[in-house]
Amino acid sequence: MKFEDYNINEGLKKNIAKLGYIKPTDIQFKSIPAIQKGEDVLAIAQTGTGKTAAFAIPIIDLLHKRKIVGRNDGIKCVVMEPTRELAIQIYETFDVLSRHTRVKSLCVFGGVEQDSQIAALQEGVDILVATPGRMFDLVSQGHINFKRLEIVVLDEADHMLDLGFIKDIRNLIRFLPKNRQTLFFSATIDSKIKELAYSLVHKPVHIQISPKDPVAKNVNHAVTFIKMDDKRFFLERIINEHPDSKILVFVRTKIRAERVLKAMERIDIKTITLHGDKEQQERLNALNLFKKGEVKVLIATDVSARGIDIDQVEYVINYDLPEKPENYVHRVGRTGRGNSRGQAISFCSEEEKPILDEIQKYLDNEIQVLEINLEEYHQTIDFSGETKTNWKSLMKEIKQMEEQHQKAVAKKAKRKANKKK
Repeated sequence: MKFEDYNINEGLKKNIAKLGYIKPTDIQFKSIPAIQKGEDVLAIAQTGTGKTAAFAIPIIDLLHKRKIVGRNDGIKCVVMEPTRELAIQIYETFDVLSRHTRVKSLCVFGGVEQDSQIAALQEGVDILVATPGRMFDLVSQGHINFKRLEIVVLDEADHMLDLGFIKDIRNLIRFLPKNRQTLFFSATIDSKIKELAYSLVHKPVHIQISPKDPVAKNVNHAVTFIKMDDKRFFLERIINEHPDSKILVFVRTKIRAERVLKAMERIDIKTITLHGDKEQQERLNALNLFKKGEVKVLIATDVSARGIDIDQVEYVINYDLPEKPENYVHRVGRTGRGNSRGQAISFCSEEEKPILDEIQKYLDNEIQVLEINLEEYHQTIDFSGETKTNWKSLMKEIKQMEEQHQKAVAKKAKRKANKKK
C-alpha cells in the first residue's frame, strides 16, 4: 500500500510526496489506521523507523478535517519531547507536513526567553510541540489552556524517564481533559515505561516493531578493537576515506568531545561539537551546519543522541562505547533512517570490553567484529597527519604553554607590587 492510497487530505498527500515518502514503514502502516480511528496507541519501535511520521500524518489529517475555518478555540494536540533539539526537529516535520492544510503548529522549549513563545500562543495554534519543563511553566502561568485538547503524544518516553521528567509529566496530566486520545511512543520498554504508559492510555492498540532486534535493519554495525590512545588515528582515517560523507561521532563526556575536536584540528580536519556545555544557539548552529553539510563531522555526547534526526548521516562512529547499553541503539539509530542504509562502527579499547559485553547482552546478539591486522594497524598510525606534524604541533603547544606561564608570572608580580604600594 502506498501513501497515495490512504484516505487522507490531498494537500497532506502532496507534502508526503515532497518528503520522498512513497510507502509507509512498518510502524507507520500499523499506527496510522489506529490513530485515524481515534484509538489510544502504545507503540514500541527502534529509532530511525519513521515514528514521527507515524503519528504526525494521522494527527494533521484528523485536525484538518475537524477544524472550522477561522475558529481559534485552543490547542487540539500536544506533543511532548525530552530535548530541545528533538522538539525543534519534530516541529519541523509537523510544519512541513501541515502545509496546504488548515493546521498550525508551534514549538516551545526552555533555555530561551519565553515572550515570543507567549505571543505566538496568543495568536492561536492547533499543535504544540514542547519540552515538559517549559510547557509546565507556561501552563502554570496561564498562557496555555488545554480545555479543547483532543490528542496527547508522549514521544521518546524512555528518554523522558532517563532525564527525570516523570514528575513534570504527572503534573501536566492533571491539566489535561480525561476524554482524550493518547499516543505513547518509545524505542525501548521496561517496567517503569509500562507503569507510565498504562497510567495514560485507555485500552490501547499495542504495536511493537522488531522487538528481538532493537537495531534497525537498515544499519550495518560492527566493532573494531583499538587502543584508547590510538582512536584518533582511526577516526582520522575514516574521515579521510569518506570526505563527502556526513559522519556523526559519539564520545562519553563533554571534555572528551573538545579533546577529539582539538586532535582533528591539529591535522586540519574541520569538525564541530554538540554537548550540554553549549548555549542553546550554539547547539542549534552546530546542528544546522551539520545538516547543511557545511561541516561534515559532528562530535556529540549521549545527551544529543536522541536529538539528531538529520538526513543522509552515512556513518556513526562510537569513538567511546556508551555506558548505558540502550544508548548504543539510540546512537546507531542516527544513521540508516527511513529507507536509507547506514554504517555504524564502534571503537573498543581493552578497558571497554566489559561495556561491549553488556551491549551485546542487551542486543541478545554479538556485534560483527571488523578485524584489523597488525600491519594495517601500524600503517594507520604511521601515515596519520598528526604523526607527520607531531614535532611541529608539540613545539607550538610548548610555545603556548611558555606564553601562558610568562603571563601568569607577570600577573603574580603585578599583584605583589600592588600590595607593597
